Amino acid sequence: MSYTALLNDVALLNDAVLPDDAVPLDVAALPGVVVLPGVAVLSDISSMNGIIRRAPVTCAANVSPCATILDMSPKHVEEMYDAVIVGAGAAGLSAALGLMHSPDIEQLKESGIEPKVLVISKLQPLRSHTGSAEGGIAASLGNVEQDDWHWHYYDTVKGGDWLVDQDAAKLLAEYAPQTVINLERMGVAFSRTDDGHIAQRRFGGHTADFGKMPVRRAAYAADRIGHQILHSLWQQCVAAGIEFAEEWYVTDVVLDKSGSAVAGVVAYDTHAGVTHAIHAHNVMFATGGAGRLFHTTSNSWDLTGDGMALALSAGLQLEDIEFVQFHPTGLAHTGILLSEAARAEGGVLRNADGEAFMERYAPEHRDLAARDVVSRSIMAEIDGGRGVADPKDPDGPKDCVWLDMTGIDPDHMNAVLPQVVETIKAYANLDPAKDMVPVKPTAHYTMGGIPITTDGEVYRWAESGSQNGDADSGTRTVVEGLFAAGECSCVSVHGANRLGGNSLLDACLFGTRAGESLAARIAQSPVDDPMRDADADDGPAEAAAALVDDVARSRKQDVATMLAGRPDVDDDAADDTSDGMPQTAELGGSDASAQPGSKEDNPYRLAADLGTLMEHALAVRCLSLIHI
Repeated sequence: MSYTALLNDVALLNDAVLPDDAVPLDVAALPGVVVLPGVAVLSDISSMNGIIRRAPVTCAANVSPCATILDMSPKHVEEMYDAVIVGAGAAGLSAALGLMHSPDIEQLKESGIEPKVLVISKLQPLRSHTGSAEGGIAASLGNVEQDDWHWHYYDTVKGGDWLVDQDAAKLLAEYAPQTVINLERMGVAFSRTDDGHIAQRRFGGHTADFGKMPVRRAAYAADRIGHQILHSLWQQCVAAGIEFAEEWYVTDVVLDKSGSAVAGVVAYDTHAGVTHAIHAHNVMFATGGAGRLFHTTSNSWDLTGDGMALALSAGLQLEDIEFVQFHPTGLAHTGILLSEAARAEGGVLRNADGEAFMERYAPEHRDLAARDVVSRSIMAEIDGGRGVADPKDPDGPKDCVWLDMTGIDPDHMNAVLPQVVETIKAYANLDPAKDMVPVKPTAHYTMGGIPITTDGEVYRWAESGSQNGDADSGTRTVVEGLFAAGECSCVSVHGANRLGGNSLLDACLFGTRAGESLAARIAQSPVDDPMRDADADDGPAEAAAALVDDVARSRKQDVATMLAGRPDVDDDAADDTSDGMPQTAELGGSDASAQPGSKEDNPYRLAADLGTLMEHALAVRCLSLIHI
């Protein structure tokens, strides 16, 4: 198993005390090590195992303890944070960087004030679902063919079935090129043209001259663009000193009694078994989509709609949640996505008769029509009796069509689609250079979510008062200090159908904008402001903090009860603290009563029960969203 490690001080390795027979340690030369200013990032700690076994590392007297090497959780929870970002994919990391690099925060730092920012992630950040994005990020760079952001704007609105917020779509298209250039400057290793420019490929629904012809608009890195973006953003966050709480579950977002401002969140540390009340002036959701509501989905297991559920539980609203995109080419019966790039590079969809059927449904764009068009076309072929069976189950249902990649040069295929080729060989036992591959539409993207402005501010629609003619009917009110970005949010830039390449763009662009908005709020009233009026009324802040504490105590009791296996568990011990940190005694002491080999002693059962509890806390169930 691989782990990610962070050395806050490269001297931990360079100045390590080694046995006399050990060779000097060159940090930069170690496999899996990336050296950034002031830090060393080990993308794979297993690469160090041989070194550590051969030459045990102990710290020199003049450096900090080595215990920090593997600990990516905060050393302690602050009494109050300027901002808490929930989620560490492209949107959350972009927000963190947008915040830290903003002129407002730079000015604060120059005055000696360090903002208190915490990024909470229920996964190690490099496992975020952003890493699975394959094909490209859309931007009218014009590096390969003439392009114009107005054309991208038009395609986005049209592709969303004219249900797009056009102001948001304009921002998306206009600032897309700068977003991609900024990613390149942060280290994203894009594929290149022969003359050194960022390479671009065709993607479904992207056209030149307002729909007249396909255009190469998607900037890519082979078929691993999400992986490249995620790693680059994370490394930049590490270099910026951003604090992470990894593998923590946020179970509650707490608003003040009026519901008009955020007070903080409640989070469960799965490593230590500790429930935390986290007070914050600002909170941002970047928790991803809800694709796991569907049985067959390209989404990873963690995309359970957490941010949306948290918003609903707090009494907020969701918008456009009925719009869920199905990607046309999921590998048959696996949910594993075969990137749109496979068709951009020459792949063709065929029915049981071998017909390239997209010519009939979308003669202008054929296999690179918008995803909703291609998905419906595939289903029409299947419903018309022209579907094919999965070769793994030849007697099974004929609910697939063929993806024919045999016309692509094998060397070119391996160069630009290595992940697609690897996936097909590993999970279908087929060679795409020789065999046709069974595919079917697969749940892929949640267009709707938490309603936000183009600056990432969460808002709620006013209660309808049309019956009595209220002037406020149909207006929206911003929830003070609450932000969102990425797939969990709805800036309404995708309408009823997202164009390929616009998801990474949405997350990075609007994530950055949300971070800049957070920075502006922090600059107005930072937690550590030495000029703060000592006579200021702290009553509202104290009341809000008390609400967070109350919710945390309730959630703590839920966890203790579940782990103890009995409803009458005494959780008084849960209030014991050391240096302000709750101790593991809060778990109710079930280990003491569990007999070896008993049901209660099974860690897998406990993990399953914990997962059930978290799912219940977040209300991530089909019926919960159907009845919104």
